[in-house]
Amino acid sequence: MVRKNTKIHIALGLIIILIAVTMCSGCGISNTKYMINVSYDASRELYEKYNKLFEKHWKEKTGKNMEIIQSHGGSGKQALEVANGLEADVVTLALEQDVSAIEEAGIIDKGFTDEFSNDSSPYTSTIVFLVRKGNPKNISDWDDLLRKDVGVITPNPKTSGGARWNYLAAWYYFESQGQSEDEILKSMKQLYKNVLVLDSGARASTTSFVENGQGDVLIAWENEAFLSLKEYPGEYEIVVPSTSILCQPTVAVVDEIVKKHGTKDVAEEYLNYLYSKEAQELEAENYYRPVDEDILEQFEIPGNERTITEIPKDNRWIVKDIKLTDIEHFGEWKEVTKKHFGNDGFFDKIYE
Repeated sequence: MVRKNTKIHIALGLIIILIAVTMCSGCGISNTKYMINVSYDASRELYEKYNKLFEKHWKEKTGKNMEIIQSHGGSGKQALEVANGLEADVVTLALEQDVSAIEEAGIIDKGFTDEFSNDSSPYTSTIVFLVRKGNPKNISDWDDLLRKDVGVITPNPKTSGGARWNYLAAWYYFESQGQSEDEILKSMKQLYKNVLVLDSGARASTTSFVENGQGDVLIAWENEAFLSLKEYPGEYEIVVPSTSILCQPTVAVVDEIVKKHGTKDVAEEYLNYLYSKEAQELEAENYYRPVDEDILEQFEIPGNERTITEIPKDNRWIVKDIKLTDIEHFGEWKEVTKKHFGNDGFFDKIYE
């Protein structure tokens, strides 16, 4: 099972990466190129498949072999690792601000959101609820998470990009109900009072809910919820809330590292290829929302069914008719981070 012993896997992955970096210094005498992708933890299965697709594409295009090394963890923590010296050639992180933190460390050039289409976001996602079979607590929307009899699982916004999307999606719901800022803070405080454990990343929270049996509802990436439905048929259901947020994971070349490794051409092609038809279909098959409109339409569910009890056999899984906000509603990521997630920000006040 891919989710067990997550911390051990991350530690071993980092050791492999350090070995790979050493190997890369001698890549010039080999027909194989090596490249390191540092990503967030819920994207693990996607990139295992995408890397194989890209390695095949690279071989056909150049005649050379390619090996991609992966690292996964909480997005904020991953960004900190790269800023502190983990030699990623590319990053594929949960939100733009995490990439900005690496830019501020001086190893990603300014303007990274303009380097690839759709603000360097090749796929999107949103935030949904995963509940146990039969939805025993009858959870249908965000206000149900405030009930005293509901145990909530969500990761820590201090370390997890997915957790920040969760937080902002909840904030938007209460705002859309006409609540004032003080009322929203009160609602958010009650929601986080119901959180049983704040794991460091989305995958760890899924483990707490799915494998350890904690909580009544998991606030989750859409793709993570569908993966649980796929791996544990008949045990869970997905509830799509009335409002959520359009999550835009961000990709970037780590400019200083590709110069050092001589991998700029591979890194740019690796991220560009995420927008190809083949990759967009793969992303949709792994429950990410493709930015290619034609492919997106192929996976949309007719109607507005907000409870999904099993993986649809026709591959249509995207609930279209859901009110989604986006980060622009809250402002620039830098100011959002300071206001909500910085020291003495709203989250500190909520979770004190």
